Amino acid sequence: MSVERVRTYLQQFNKDQDIIEFTVSTATVELAASALEVEPAQIAKTLSFWGEENIIMLVTSGDARIDNKKFKSTFNKKAKMLDKESVFTHTQYEVGGVCPFDLPESCEVFLDESLKKLSTVFPASGSASSALRTTPDELFTLSKARKWVDVTISKTDE
Repeated sequence: MSVERVRTYLQQFNKDQDIIEFTVSTATVELAASALEVEPAQIAKTLSFWGEENIIMLVTSGDARIDNKKFKSTFNKKAKMLDKESVFTHTQYEVGGVCPFDLPESCEVFLDESLKKLSTVFPASGSASSALRTTPDELFTLSKARKWVDVTISKTDE
């Protein structure tokens, strides 16, 4: 089970007991926000894109969307998300449970600046019914992110 994989991974940070498991789906921003009783912005969604040689794993605020111009400027390529089958093949997580933890070496994690406006965020933890309460700075460490990037626009800024 992927939650157990994440739990084992988080042991190195003493965060393995902080995973929250639900009896309902948290596979979308809206479902996760409802289950956690938080604002959608606090859901840290993990998106996967084709990179040049690796997979770009981008973690953003739940209320943000990709700005194609910013993405291309940052990664020197057009934003093209992985299809459902490729997501599992490259991340070993099913859609709805994709998270920035314990990823294959071919995946590079980047955190979007949209997370910095929040004190607490909730990324998935390996399944479509799990989450982890953390801070953006702690998420950077837990995910072994490469760097902070600015590639989104808030849905409220449109």
